[in-house]
Amino acid sequence: MRDVDRHQAFGRVPFMQLLGVRREFSQDGRARLVVEARPELENLIHAMHGGVVATLVDVVMASAAVSRIDFRRTAVTLNLNTSYLQPGRGRLTADGEVISVADEVVQCQAVVRDEGGRTVARAVGSFRYLDPR
Repeated sequence: MRDVDRHQAFGRVPFMQLLGVRREFSQDGRARLVVEARPELENLIHAMHGGVVATLVDVVMASAAVSRIDFRRTAVTLNLNTSYLQPGRGRLTADGEVISVADEVVQCQAVVRDEGGRTVARAVGSFRYLDPR
């Protein structure tokens, strides 16, 4: 895969397009994703659905992991542990970063904040690097 293709792969993922998730950056083992609130992404208490939050932490950590190796490989989730701290309303921003790498397994952490800066969720995850085939 060409360098341009590798760096733009995120934007071609249909599920990310469906959710309206946009990547603000992904470089040097760190990444940030943003999703705007829409009624179809909300739960019964008019907060962002927990599945949207879980997707954000999963993808932001994987994005951080692949950015650490300049997108030469992909990263698949081995383990994901998410703690929901409070309902997320409005635009959500997820920040992820690589903590460590050993034997092709990447440990990452993430935090999701709402538009008021309140922490909605925290997560840790393990990812394995794979060739993108």
